[in-house]
Amino acid sequence: MQRSMRRILAVLSAVTASLLLSLSLTASPAQAASHNPIVFVHGISSSSSSWDDWIADFKADGYSASELDAWSYDWSQSNATTAQQLATEVKSVLARTGASKVDLVVHSMGALSARYYLKNLGGTAYVDDFVSAAGVNHGTTTASWCKWLYTSCAEMYTGSSFLTSLNSGDETPGSVAYASYWSNCDDLLTPDTTAILSGATNVEVGCISHTDMNNDYGVYEQVRDFVA
Repeated sequence: MQRSMRRILAVLSAVTASLLLSLSLTASPAQAASHNPIVFVHGISSSSSSWDDWIADFKADGYSASELDAWSYDWSQSNATTAQQLATEVKSVLARTGASKVDLVVHSMGALSARYYLKNLGGTAYVDDFVSAAGVNHGTTTASWCKWLYTSCAEMYTGSSFLTSLNSGDETPGSVAYASYWSNCDDLLTPDTTAILSGATNVEVGCISHTDMNNDYGVYEQVRDFVA
C-alpha cells in the first residue's frame, strides 16, 4: 500500500513539474529583436535624404534611429575614393553601436563604391548583408551624358576600366549575403539586367522607375525580409 502511494505521489509530482514548466515558458516575455545597423549608400546626383521613406519604414518595423545610418558623400568623385570613405563610415557605425557587422543597402551608383569596398578594402569582414536596389553593377550607356563631366560617371559607363576590374573574378566575394533588386522598365539602366550580380539573390520587382526603387514600399518589404 505504501509502495503504491509513493508511486502515485511520484507521478503527480512529475505531472505538476511539467505543468509548471509549461506555464513558465508560456509566460516568458518575447525577446526584443536585435538588428545589424544598416548603412545606406545613395547614388549619383543624390544625398542621404533619398532614403527618408525607407528609414521611416524601418523605424516603423522596430529599428532604432541609431541602427539606421544614411550619409552623404561627394558623388562626383571616384567610386574608389567613396569606398574609402565608406570604410571609415562603417567602422564609425560599428564603434557607436557596438555591433560586429553592418548591412549595406545601396541605390544606383552606390553599388559601385560599396562593392569596391567589399572586394578591395576588406569590407567582407564587416558586412553581413548587401542589398542593391537598381544598382549599376555592370554599367549603363545612359552615363554618356555625364561621363565627360564627373569621374564617378565615367566609371559607371558600360565597359569602363573601373567596371572591368570590379566585375573580374567573383562578383559576390566573402561570406556576405548578396541581393539585387531590379526593374524591367528602368530607363536609366541600359540594359535593365545590368543590375544582376552573379552569385546574388536577383529579384525582378516589375515596372518601377529608377528613382522610385529606393522608396517603393513593396521593394522595401523584400529588402527588410532579406536583411532580417
